[in-house]
Amino acid sequence: MSAPGAVGLTPARRDALARRVRLLVATTISYNVVEAVVAVAAGVAASSTALVGFGLDSVIEVSSAAAVAWQFAAREHAVREARERIALRIIAVSFFALAAYVTVGSLRALLGHGEARHSLAGLTLAAVSLVVMPLLSAAQRRAGRQLGSATAVADSKQTLLCTYLSAVLLVGLALNGLFGWAWADPVAGLVIAVVAVKEGREAWRGDTCCAVPSADATAAGERTEGSGCSPDCSCCGGPAAD
Repeated sequence: MSAPGAVGLTPARRDALARRVRLLVATTISYNVVEAVVAVAAGVAASSTALVGFGLDSVIEVSSAAAVAWQFAAREHAVREARERIALRIIAVSFFALAAYVTVGSLRALLGHGEARHSLAGLTLAAVSLVVMPLLSAAQRRAGRQLGSATAVADSKQTLLCTYLSAVLLVGLALNGLFGWAWADPVAGLVIAVVAVKEGREAWRGDTCCAVPSADATAAGERTEGSGCSPDCSCCGGPAAD
């Protein structure tokens, strides 16, 4: 599903943006692989459901990033367009799987299944991810919007969701370690699950709100029907777009 925002791009500019997306996706995949290994290992050592879940979330994110990598591995623009719908569906399923896992894990934690021990490795990982993930997400979202790629924007949302999960994990581990408030993490996790379902629905429908403002419309500050941006879409145009 090609976005109108890419119509005004020259072939050279489109190729440069595609290369940038491929680089960002490769970086995201590499980081998530390391994140998954560290989180699962630390989670098992500390009997932390939250840490293990965070690691499995990283595995899901890798599948999403891999879908984008597959799309942009094609050198021809027409081939990338043809692959976009499939990639969006893969991203949507990844969101739904993430929401399901977080919901089950949160409910189990609220029901008192398992008591996690303090994990310095988990706290460190969550803090690092809280810094790294927003940077990767913003860079990919910006490139995706300029390129007019709904897939790249959708994947950047999942990377941003990892930021929220990192914050939830960090706060949950800290509160549990300092005050014994074991309920804080699962409650926040349920909120994240709701957000994941929303993003998954948008990706499944191919909602390109944040990817499709045309170059001319964006420059003029307009949000027309032809640009693909709905009137209540806060991500089109303005500072929030980045």
